[in-house]
Amino acid sequence: MMKDAVDYISPDNFGAFFLEGNPEKIYKQCNKDFKKLVTIGQFKELVQSYNQNVESYQLIDTTLLGSSTQYLWLDNHSDKAISVAFDSMNTIQHLLLKPYITFPESDNHYSKNTYIMPIKNEWFVFWGGTNEFINYHYIFESQRYAYDLVVMKDKQTYKNNTMRNKNYFAFEQEVVAPADGKVLKVINTIIDNTPGEMNESQPAGNYVILEHPNKEYSLLAHFKQQSIAVKEGDVVKQGQIIGLCGNSGNSSEPHIHFQVMDSPDYMTCRSIRIRFNDGLEPIQGDTVTQSTQKEKEKMDTFDKVENAFTLADVFLLIPRIIGSFFK
Repeated sequence: MMKDAVDYISPDNFGAFFLEGNPEKIYKQCNKDFKKLVTIGQFKELVQSYNQNVESYQLIDTTLLGSSTQYLWLDNHSDKAISVAFDSMNTIQHLLLKPYITFPESDNHYSKNTYIMPIKNEWFVFWGGTNEFINYHYIFESQRYAYDLVVMKDKQTYKNNTMRNKNYFAFEQEVVAPADGKVLKVINTIIDNTPGEMNESQPAGNYVILEHPNKEYSLLAHFKQQSIAVKEGDVVKQGQIIGLCGNSGNSSEPHIHFQVMDSPDYMTCRSIRIRFNDGLEPIQGDTVTQSTQKEKEKMDTFDKVENAFTLADVFLLIPRIIGSFFK
């Protein structure tokens, strides 16, 4: 048993403390938003229920996301996961309990073509990887291996305030073709959202679908209105400018959604795990360039959480700050 003398729960002892310790101590360390959503009684019941048939939790991944660091714990049966984020003051800012679901068959199927990230300069992987704790797209077959990319400067995605698209560093940044291909579909007329608002009726917003060899297709979504520089039928080269990053569609702030798929219909396709030209594979928390060079970014703010789950999923997600990008 964990001793009551422990003053606070640290990232190093969280797994053991969650299994064997005092739920009240964990609850006390959570932020105020969490306590508004869940009572101590509800939390104690959830912890007790979640720990059934669990012998231990093992730390399997750590992602630096600002002053908060996100830790992913997995039980000894690889069935249950806990994602928890601590800030620099050891306050728990994020806590998610959810079954650990993987898709090994599609995880082992890579694209036949090689691609680059559809960007210039350095961008930050906000969602990307092969589990839904670091890539909320993963649970959806049509988006499983998609990336959401933003631009970070001075450890923020914006300057001054969050009210205007032009304050976001990704807005109006050039987006390029990830591989040679033919332009199959262009949507260019969707109005950019005010940050924090989303257009769920047009989930991809302004977007381009490219056809590549080997019956592979790429989707680039959330362009700025009227910024797309290619038209249907055009042949493009890898690295060619396609348009400018915007905030259109089901997007709460300027970013680019990028995926490769087996069909030009992004609603019914199967997402394909991307084989990049340098052999690397970025995940959430990495800074990337066209060559996908992998480098963990140490941000100082954990101020965004994708609202990709529901209470029915047995989740405790705090704080709830922004909504879904593109589902």
